[in-house]
Amino acid sequence: MRVVTFFLVGLAVHVVFFLSIFDIYFTSPLVHGMTPQKVSLAPPASRIVLLVADGLRADSLFSLLPNGSSRAPYLRSVMEDRGTWGVSHTHVPTESRPGHVALIAGFYEDVSAVAKGWKENPVEFDSVFNESRHTWSWGSPDILPMFAKGASGDHVYTHTYPAVEEDFASTDASRLDTWVFTQVKAFFQSARSNSSLRDILQEDQNVFFLHLLGIDTNGHAHRPQSREYQENIGLVDSGVEELVSVIEDFYHHDGRTAYVFTSDHGMTNWGSHGAGHASETLTPLVAWGAGVQVAQRPLEPQQYTDGYQQDWHLEKFRRVDVNQADIAPLMASLIGVPFPLNSVGMLPLLYLDNSGRFKAESMYTNAMQMLEQFKVKMAQRKETTLSFLFTPFQQLSETHQVELIRQIKILIQLEKYEDAITLCKSMITEALEGLVYYHTYDRFFLGCSVVLGFVGWTSYVVLLILKTHASLRRPPGLANMIPSQTLTRLCVCVTVVISVFLVIQKSPLTYYIYCLLPVPIWYSVFRESGTLKDLVRSAPSLPLWKCLGYFLLIAFGIELLVVSFFHRAMLTVGLAALSLWPILTGIYSQAKFRAVSWTLGCVCLSTFPLMPVVGREANVHFVTCAGVLTLFTSACYLWSARRRAPLHLGDKQQFYAQMLHVAVCAYVPTLTHSSLEQKQGLPLINQVISWTTLASSMVVPLLSSTRLFHRLLSVFLSLSATFLLLSTGSEALFPPMLSWLMFVWINMEQEAMQAQGTSSRQELSTMDFADNIDITRIRQLKLDDIRRSYFFVFFIITAFFGTGNIASINSFDPASVYCFLTVFNPFIMGGLMMWKVIIPFVIVMCTFETIQVTTQLSSRSLFLIVLVISDLMALHFFFLVQDYGSWLDIGTSISHYVIVMSMTIFLMLLSVATHILTSCRLTAWRRRKSHFP
Repeated sequence: MRVVTFFLVGLAVHVVFFLSIFDIYFTSPLVHGMTPQKVSLAPPASRIVLLVADGLRADSLFSLLPNGSSRAPYLRSVMEDRGTWGVSHTHVPTESRPGHVALIAGFYEDVSAVAKGWKENPVEFDSVFNESRHTWSWGSPDILPMFAKGASGDHVYTHTYPAVEEDFASTDASRLDTWVFTQVKAFFQSARSNSSLRDILQEDQNVFFLHLLGIDTNGHAHRPQSREYQENIGLVDSGVEELVSVIEDFYHHDGRTAYVFTSDHGMTNWGSHGAGHASETLTPLVAWGAGVQVAQRPLEPQQYTDGYQQDWHLEKFRRVDVNQADIAPLMASLIGVPFPLNSVGMLPLLYLDNSGRFKAESMYTNAMQMLEQFKVKMAQRKETTLSFLFTPFQQLSETHQVELIRQIKILIQLEKYEDAITLCKSMITEALEGLVYYHTYDRFFLGCSVVLGFVGWTSYVVLLILKTHASLRRPPGLANMIPSQTLTRLCVCVTVVISVFLVIQKSPLTYYIYCLLPVPIWYSVFRESGTLKDLVRSAPSLPLWKCLGYFLLIAFGIELLVVSFFHRAMLTVGLAALSLWPILTGIYSQAKFRAVSWTLGCVCLSTFPLMPVVGREANVHFVTCAGVLTLFTSACYLWSARRRAPLHLGDKQQFYAQMLHVAVCAYVPTLTHSSLEQKQGLPLINQVISWTTLASSMVVPLLSSTRLFHRLLSVFLSLSATFLLLSTGSEALFPPMLSWLMFVWINMEQEAMQAQGTSSRQELSTMDFADNIDITRIRQLKLDDIRRSYFFVFFIITAFFGTGNIASINSFDPASVYCFLTVFNPFIMGGLMMWKVIIPFVIVMCTFETIQVTTQLSSRSLFLIVLVISDLMALHFFFLVQDYGSWLDIGTSISHYVIVMSMTIFLMLLSVATHILTSCRLTAWRRRKSHFP
């Protein structure tokens, strides 16, 4: 297979494996075609006011100040007197979009929807807003439109401020909440003189939604412990008090208004969210008004072991925790609208202050709404599965459904409401289990298909390595392969059988890809099966014990990398082990200075995985120190290289200009931080420098000489400048430390080659990326090349975790992009933070490209081994997903799998980009014969 063809096929295969995890675990749970279910009794409230304080943590609202007072005195008085309170438990990902969908629509959106935009719905869903008579909403342009677009009719009205107002550098982000409260008060004031609007407001089943973004914005910009965040809570509290007064005055205190105050998600101490930490998943819930139970004293110790009531001094008041999706049926029950069709929430009865019959009827409606989803889901699954293969959910068979409904109706007629409620809860639990059962019905089947393809692909790459890059020789005239025609016919038959099966099952297009992909892969494996026989024949001449030792070490190393995704400190252990490499292999005796440099580099780099996660402690002084360190190392190299490889005047001027640019970029974060602290906004000059640096980072190195270390130095300076602008603390020191170790690694590999007698010594400073490769000097793979490939994968993983990241969305600090922009834009911000992650990858990739040149290996040879190692890691995580029981553990392993697959795809793409980055020069374009496509 040609190199270009193999590259494209490998890239396509890995993209399929990457996307498969979303089809298996993150498909939309929504079904359509259900009959709306509504409580037949009169509701206790005519209208409901939903207030969502975006990014508000439960402890931030409920905790008392050191002097014993509350930062939210009005809401505190509601909790202690006329309302019910508790903790709303959110689900991962703790982001604004899925949080609001859970609150208003009652279901947990699949994770992939986070990337599909905040303003529109990737899928249509029902919500409390849709079921209401009228809904008025005020707040962020990122949240409100998605509920207006999905609503039937034109009864959902949105009032938003301009998107540019969502500025993390704002003088006072709480003005976003002030704007909302002002608009709502003006709305009710205008209704007094507008008879048509006043008549509409007097109707029942109306909803008022206030989205309060100031707390979240201040949390991102200043952290939840900051004065700005805490004062914003007080502003919201006083705004709620004033709002309640305005609404009650408008409706003449008719006692028909219900209020729900909550949050979509919390926030970590370092100002981010998205993962499953308690500070992100525990949000406050306070409800009061019409139909809501007033504060109750617990008659017995409450069954909460987290100790929060004691910390919040609320143990004297009954706490009622809910899942976030439970709030949607609560609101629907209070105003008497049909429960959202896709809701999976269970009505929290302890929040209701109504008759036993109303509670029982509401719970029965909730159960029937859940049962409707179950029936539709079962019918869809049954329709797309062969009858003899279909296995129904036994716990909720049709006869059992009929019996449960009959019993519940009888109990309600007999006024045995508590027993009826118990049966309803049982039916809801079984219906939810059934929904999960049918939603994951094909998960095992798809998982097996992906694993089969994964194992086949890895096997094929191993066989390809043995066939084309190892010293195995096939005896002449010996047919070691399965007859081509027989194998082809067999694969065609298998393809036809699978295709017919999928057509009968009415499977989606992606199922064809996952199920048919293993066929050509295994066809290629069996075509190369003769290589295994050659390996067996060559076994007597191979150093078996040495091979076994290498493979055991690599297996242990892969396991260490897998564990490092759960415990970053394992990379410190790995780097400590790598520091002993020169001593264990004898290189120390022939190159003491370089061996000591390697050991010191590994030890210094090993401290980074032990440092706090990026963003927890911002300190721009580290960025300045990193800039100084970058300039120092660059100056040292230029001084040492002046005799070995004299620089041309143009190259010398470029390096000096790049060093000056690094010095400027090292100062820009300090200037930006100071300006933001003084509430003066982001200086325009800083923004211009930042975006110009980013745009030129991959172009400027192409102007430098293609000599090995000259080009590497230019790449290092260019990328370091961008990294400094994206840094907030100690992670800025990582690129210069990594680059130092990479420089030593290049020299150490040269020493290792000479120690093994593989090549004669050649001065590295005289080598050029752009030189044509002498094909006669390209050698076969050796066992030590497996070690080189593992080192590369190890440094790639270290490049990710060493910069302070963890395998979670909440390790990415928004403050990293403040030199570029401060107005909230999730996609631009996400792209900049991804580039920050990729920069250390590029440094390692350029080093690996250099090692391939200096060790006289084709790029394809080593990279095939890298593919095998990374694929084995991904396969390991895929199996971990199958083993875990809890969704949090599954989600963690899935995120790790996604990261490894993303890295593999990035590496394949970066292998081409880094080859261009190292070997091409804009001032001297010419056709070159290259050793890489």
